[in-house]
Amino acid sequence: MTLLLPTIAAIGLLTTTGPVTWSFTSAPGDNGTFLIDVTAQVEKGWHLYATELPSDEGPIATSFRFTPSSDFQVVGTLSEPKPVERYDENFGMTVRYHSGNPHFILTVLPKANGPFTVEGEVEFMVCNDRTCLPPTVVPISVRVEPLVKQ
Repeated sequence: MTLLLPTIAAIGLLTTTGPVTWSFTSAPGDNGTFLIDVTAQVEKGWHLYATELPSDEGPIATSFRFTPSSDFQVVGTLSEPKPVERYDENFGMTVRYHSGNPHFILTVLPKANGPFTVEGEVEFMVCNDRTCLPPTVVPISVRVEPLVKQ
């Protein structure tokens, strides 16, 4: 009988884009799942937008696109921390955003024994009180390495 024992995988890629550094890790979750943690480290004074905004008339929402794979199944939906919500005079609308170190979590369930890679991309826009940078796309690559014990 083969027993699958989860273990923490190494940190994935660290990518710095302007005032944001992204890191990607995996860790064991419940019931044989793995948590893919995509974390933004946002410089003080800057913020990136939530995954859902009240309108598409202003800044772009942060969006994640993960590449489908026969190695794993996505369980549920991507989770994000509760965003700050406030009226932004620059856009003339209410916006929702994150600053600091927000963690975005995707839960996956391996379909087979052995390591696999979760790949995709995050598209985001950052602003401060005076200016916004153009939307940026950053690749995501996270190695998941369950331990297989026989």
